[in-house]
Amino acid sequence: MSDDTTSYTYARAGVSIEAGNALVKAIGPLARATARPGATSELGGFGGFFDPKAAGYSDPLLVAANDGVGTKLKLAIDSGRHDTVGIDLVAMCVNDLIVQGAEPLFFLDYFATGKLENGIAERVVAGIAEGCKQAGCALIGGETAEMPGMYAAGDYDLAGFCVGAVERGEQLTGERVRAGQVLIGLASSGVHSNGYSLVRRLAADKGWKLDRPALFDADRLLIDALIEPTKIYVKSLLPAIRAGRIAALAHITGGGLLENIPRVLPEGARAVVDADSWEQPRLMAFLQAQGNIEPEEMARTFNCGVGMVLAVEPNEADSLITDLAQAGENAFAIGRIEPGPRGCTVRGSAGTWSARDAWEADHSA
Repeated sequence: MSDDTTSYTYARAGVSIEAGNALVKAIGPLARATARPGATSELGGFGGFFDPKAAGYSDPLLVAANDGVGTKLKLAIDSGRHDTVGIDLVAMCVNDLIVQGAEPLFFLDYFATGKLENGIAERVVAGIAEGCKQAGCALIGGETAEMPGMYAAGDYDLAGFCVGAVERGEQLTGERVRAGQVLIGLASSGVHSNGYSLVRRLAADKGWKLDRPALFDADRLLIDALIEPTKIYVKSLLPAIRAGRIAALAHITGGGLLENIPRVLPEGARAVVDADSWEQPRLMAFLQAQGNIEPEEMARTFNCGVGMVLAVEPNEADSLITDLAQAGENAFAIGRIEPGPRGCTVRGSAGTWSARDAWEADHSA
């Protein structure tokens, strides 16, 4: 309760204009480090400009995507691991653009919290800038919102927005997918940014000690394995996309292999994935064992070690796997496109993903 003579300020209400200004000043060099042709990456205006012609495009289609980090963000906050969730934020957007054949051009972020703590905000934005550099896109702006009463102490939320471009006629729409094509998987870096509600539930129910070495990797803390940032596939895939060597791409996010591959298939095409064709990552085996998760549930919840799936002509498969390996990817054939109802089948033999018997999971789009 205050008397009628109290002089109110924004700071008294819980918002520090000075802290916001200090943050903008601190992250300016991070944004400038992401500059690329077509963008200046200068912060502080009401909007950011981008010149597609300066980026080398003559008749571009613009492609937009936005996303967040999901409940992985809560794991990062609770463990004090703020440095890489910005990479996750960028990855979830730019990987969605590359599957359309689009090169990510510029990125904007939204950071919201109850009380601005610049040390944390700077670490998050530094991760965003690092993700932009990995993707080759410019961080040209964003919004920092300090909203007392909206978030619990220490909590914050993130959203990302990215725009890319592809020359007209070169976009990937799935129209080129046909029966007989080979499916190639690109290895994930970990859980990426989906399935963390289940991961956190397991951590709570099983009493995991996150700050101790992982059971599956004695040289690494469990929290570090769980918080590993989402892999960004842009630079390794762009050359093959522009050369017309890829018929379609699927980013494996929420819904896993079962539900994401059909999103890029035309009617009459069915993806058949052989789970025997790659080794289950130890982290995935740990999650499955801890939760007694059935293989079918794994296939629709986690990426299962495959973060991106390519559909290619059979005569391109071997050379493309070699070229992607030279670009730093672990690429391997995981299945094929068959005639049938639009959807995906993932199957494995007895022993694959700890199954007692041969198994099969289906999803029709």
